[in-house]
Amino acid sequence: MPQNRFLFGSTIGIIGGGQLGRMMATAAKHMGYRIAVLDPTPDCPTAQVADHHIVAAYNDQAAVAKLAEQSDVITYEFENVDLAAAQFLEAKGLLPQGANSLAITQDREKEKAAMVASNQPVAPFVIVHNEPELFEAIANIGYPCVVKTCRGGYDGKGQVKLQTKEDLEAAVKLVEDNERVIVESWVPFDREISVVFTRFADGSISFFPIAENTHRDHILYMTQAPATISVHLANQAKQAAKAIAETIGVIGTFAIEIFVQGDQLYINELAPRPHNSGHYTIEACNVSQFEQHIRAICGLAPLPVYFHGAAIMVNLLGQDIEPYLAEMDRLPGHFHMYGKAENKPKRKMGHVTYIGENIKALNQTLEVNNQINM
Repeated sequence: MPQNRFLFGSTIGIIGGGQLGRMMATAAKHMGYRIAVLDPTPDCPTAQVADHHIVAAYNDQAAVAKLAEQSDVITYEFENVDLAAAQFLEAKGLLPQGANSLAITQDREKEKAAMVASNQPVAPFVIVHNEPELFEAIANIGYPCVVKTCRGGYDGKGQVKLQTKEDLEAAVKLVEDNERVIVESWVPFDREISVVFTRFADGSISFFPIAENTHRDHILYMTQAPATISVHLANQAKQAAKAIAETIGVIGTFAIEIFVQGDQLYINELAPRPHNSGHYTIEACNVSQFEQHIRAICGLAPLPVYFHGAAIMVNLLGQDIEPYLAEMDRLPGHFHMYGKAENKPKRKMGHVTYIGENIKALNQTLEVNNQINM
């Protein structure tokens, strides 16, 4: 059955009112859409640019039904959407992305199964349910390894790295506090890359330039595009993304984080929505990950992606705001502030993107101006 087509004047419902929803809404507003958002926080980032705000919990079925009444089509800005709500919206024909992507990416066991079903390389892993299984898994996988909760967890939360048996106590507590965890072999990767793409209802995929990520304290600090990888590895990463997208049945913008070790790739994590590492596309490409996402869920044709040549995006966490404001005139960049009411350390408050024609030259310019060492 062909996908419904929604043009300007239609209302797009967004579940989740954070910065990703805000940037989706901004892109949609430029295209003439109205926005309804469901989020429990008054004056959340997306609500500030929306036409309607339903202030309620994500699993409030009455609120979800109200969002359905107000919207012609619905999307989400994060993967921990209530699955029953997503299935309800899918049954009403309002959720082009469907509930399957959510069901898979909400659960690391299902996520790994999808990677394996797509015949894509992953680090050795075992799902465990109790302490004896944990010890057996670690004995088989060896040190170092990482133990993660199967559900929840982000920016390094809900996981622990084990270097030796001295680190077992934290892992045992993680197992005791959760019904399932995943034990993975630690990959001593050279770099982490992101493949951000948009898949449309006809199965066509529009790729953005592959980007390279740098983390600090498990939080994405900086993304640069293009990634410093060979054309062969870039093509391999795109083929992996295509295989996974087809296995899951992706619609909309999607991101895959991949570890690169020498000439080997290991698929790490999936995100069924626009991604922090794709923010650079707003200024560095003729079409952003957000606009392409809106086009996909509204049944519009994809735009071909053209790239300036080089981009560096730096996240602005709570502790970075004052240093950035003090230096922002020395080398102006495209800055985005998310409208969050409370500034907290390690909380993503905004980002800044620098554009150039050559990534090596752009890195040198920023290093000289000390803009990437805030």
